[in-house]
Amino acid sequence: MNKLVFFLGPAGAGKTTLAKAVASRRKAVVLDMDILLRPAAEAIMILHGLDPSDRDSAEYKKLCRDLGYRITMDAALDNIGLNADVFVVGPFTKEAADPDWIGSELLRIGRSLQEVEVKVVWVELADEELYRTRINSRHSPLDDWKIKHWAEFRNSLRRRKLQWPLPETGVALIDNSDPDIEATVHKIEQFISAT
Repeated sequence: MNKLVFFLGPAGAGKTTLAKAVASRRKAVVLDMDILLRPAAEAIMILHGLDPSDRDSAEYKKLCRDLGYRITMDAALDNIGLNADVFVVGPFTKEAADPDWIGSELLRIGRSLQEVEVKVVWVELADEELYRTRINSRHSPLDDWKIKHWAEFRNSLRRRKLQWPLPETGVALIDNSDPDIEATVHKIEQFISAT
């Protein structure tokens, strides 16, 4: 049975980079919520006369956030049972705080946590300045709001408690501060492979 692995953490932590690096070494599909939602989010924001690059405002969250998670999880659940792990990338802020969320998602396909091995790679950086540097270095218009509203955005950088009923061995806290990610990727690979 394949594994459902979530790469969670704040913007700029390197979730997608790590997921892709690990996927290049094993059979895995990477489902990044930002990529899956982008065409729909841009269209929805334009239809409402809003900035199509906005990914952080209250308007974006009201119009697009839940749709992004639904699209991503539908794609992930559709791949359960195939001969490749499924890596899901996103903040999953609200979802991680709900102990019933992961079980409810698996029930959509008639499965449970006893039948699907779920793991979480929680990615973070050592300090706020490193987040800011990495977000700035992406030069993405999707980060404009974050940079302009840093005092507000910085609140999303603090570590949150994962409430899903997973064993301790199912969650890995990964500090991705080192620019040489080779050792970090190896550590994640070992974590995912462990039963």
